[in-house]
Amino acid sequence: MKNVLTIAGSDSCGGAGIQADLKTMSACGVYGMSVITAITAQNSKGVFAVQEIELDIIKRQFEVLYEDIRIDAIKIGMLSSSEISETVYSFLKETTIDNIILDPVMVSKSGYFLLKEEAISNLKKLISISKLITPNIPEAEILSEMKINNENDMIEAGLRIKKMGAKNVLIKGGHRTDNCTDILINENSSIIKFYGERISTINTHGTGCSLSSAITSFISKGYSIEESITKGKEFITLGIKNSFSIGEGVGPIGHFIELYKKAGVEYE
Repeated sequence: MKNVLTIAGSDSCGGAGIQADLKTMSACGVYGMSVITAITAQNSKGVFAVQEIELDIIKRQFEVLYEDIRIDAIKIGMLSSSEISETVYSFLKETTIDNIILDPVMVSKSGYFLLKEEAISNLKKLISISKLITPNIPEAEILSEMKINNENDMIEAGLRIKKMGAKNVLIKGGHRTDNCTDILINENSSIIKFYGERISTINTHGTGCSLSSAITSFISKGYSIEESITKGKEFITLGIKNSFSIGEGVGPIGHFIELYKKAGVEYE
């Protein structure tokens, strides 16, 4: 069993954040652990409040895990502030953990800013120690300081982000209007395209968190970056196809579709 750690915020409605990460890791066959950076008050309609965890507690969560349990890979999600980002960077740079995957969570689907503007410069420090960073197009625009209008722009933005130190950069294409192709700039600066299927549903809460966690899980199991992205996208596609509503807004994907079916859950 591989042990994978998520460093991220908690989502009270269970569709994204720590909760989605742990569901995804379990579904992908690894043991999930967590360092919680912030607690959000949210439901299917949006994020309504955020409470950051004290820095000492964030650090201590990691320390007690690291001194006791082998950590095969780390996924980093919501960090919220410059101080939290700096704290996470300070303890990770002292480790020998090579598989660090950064999902630069900045804004929720409902438009709530989950990363303070002044924290972006500190986030770039974490990019420098990451094996893979997985921004969507709006996040890539912020990090690369350029507007992305087409596929060539995605590639240029990815190359700019790679210059910050990340070994591999995956620009996710979910916000594209022409198609949903993802673009990977790999360690050798080669361009690899991952074609996807756009599924007609509003229930996509937590897709970014879940994809990065799935990729991290497969990397921990020894798959290459390209293989892990392919398998991660397969997992997310199946989850979106079997997504469902839980409230009046955006519902979650089906992380445990096979278990749900065995339990007698019926999908329309």
